[in-house]
Amino acid sequence: MTIGSFSAKALILLLMSGAACGAESGITFASEQIRALQADDAANPGMLWITRGETLWNEPAGDKKYTCAGCHGDAKTSMKAVAARYPKLTENQTKVINLEARINQCRVEKQSTLPLVYDSPELLALTAYISHQSRGMPRSPVAPGSLPMRRGEALFSQRMGQMNLACIHCHEQNAGKTLLAEKISQGQSNAYPIYRLEWQTMGSLHRRLRSCMAGVRAEPFVSGSEEFLALELYLAARGSNLLIETPGVRR
Repeated sequence: MTIGSFSAKALILLLMSGAACGAESGITFASEQIRALQADDAANPGMLWITRGETLWNEPAGDKKYTCAGCHGDAKTSMKAVAARYPKLTENQTKVINLEARINQCRVEKQSTLPLVYDSPELLALTAYISHQSRGMPRSPVAPGSLPMRRGEALFSQRMGQMNLACIHCHEQNAGKTLLAEKISQGQSNAYPIYRLEWQTMGSLHRRLRSCMAGVRAEPFVSGSEEFLALELYLAARGSNLLIETPGVRR
């Protein structure tokens, strides 16, 4: 998503009729330099988090000193296509669990240790490392009709903040248009966690959603909240034909 650093005046001047056609990854809206940076594993700064995640995968945690590898073996095999299935609904179809929550569930229930803090370097590294094993694979289709899906879709279309704007105004009605020096993307989520040059670090989808909400001068939801999980589920369904790109790079 792309509006956090832009002025209200510039954004309002941009908002006119128009619609995006078909799901397109955010990398297609990026500059040639950013596309090249993401494509080159030797230059992609997000690969540092992949390396850290691999270390954590094999590092004992908790009182029992269990490792992720102790249960799951080599992530390059066992975690292939796993990230393509997340976020997903719980068995009763009423709540959403994303990859970060699944990692923390494993830590608590299997390793007898504390969950990692959302957007902590450790959780970002593990999430990125697991997601990386699905790079180049399409997301699994997300079943429509659930309460969280309907909630996520409603939030995507809900006007928020002092600017009274919704996600749909930028990322559907004006995707592909230029706002100052940047092209507005469709707000797809297939490259997360991503490295943003403006952050100079890796960040989660929920961090980006918080930044977007702040950009329209709304009070952001808490990372890991039911609101953001519902939005994450809807975004996954909205871009279900896109390939996993982790680690993505954006400006």
